[in-house]
Amino acid sequence: MKILIVVDMQNDFISGALGTKEAEVIVSGVKQKIAGFDGRVIATRDTHGADYMDTQEGKNLPVPHCIRGTEGWEIERGISELLEEKQARIIDKPTFGSVELGKYVKQLNDTEGKIEEIILVGLCTDICVISNALLIKAYLPEIPVAVDASCCAGVTPESHMRALGAMEACQIRVEE
Repeated sequence: MKILIVVDMQNDFISGALGTKEAEVIVSGVKQKIAGFDGRVIATRDTHGADYMDTQEGKNLPVPHCIRGTEGWEIERGISELLEEKQARIIDKPTFGSVELGKYVKQLNDTEGKIEEIILVGLCTDICVISNALLIKAYLPEIPVAVDASCCAGVTPESHMRALGAMEACQIRVEE
């Protein structure tokens, strides 16, 4: 079994409150990756409440984003449609890395057969993609984990490249 994890491909990270032109550029590649993927697809959705500004993250990043129920919180429409077609499980996460995601992939490996590979795509390379890749590596250290760099974007191009280097150093394969 192969798993594709689509990290936080939400409107606020693409064209909304924290959007970037680099994030907009990867949308079509992420759609192609999902559409052509032969395996299980899981997606994460950054999820905050109305109290975001009172949280630790809100104090360090005072830009309200991905507030549950808003348009910015929603996964980009075309990607959302593909996730539905693939019967993807969507995991809401209140922080960068999702412990629920880590537990879920470990459970799949333990109950449904050994996972051959886990591939991550999405936003932002230097925050949520790296956090979830490392978390998955901690839950399943013997399963190959990869990130498709062409289907990821960071807060800046420089921080994207630094995150890819850090993941490589932690034995996460970086694909182009």
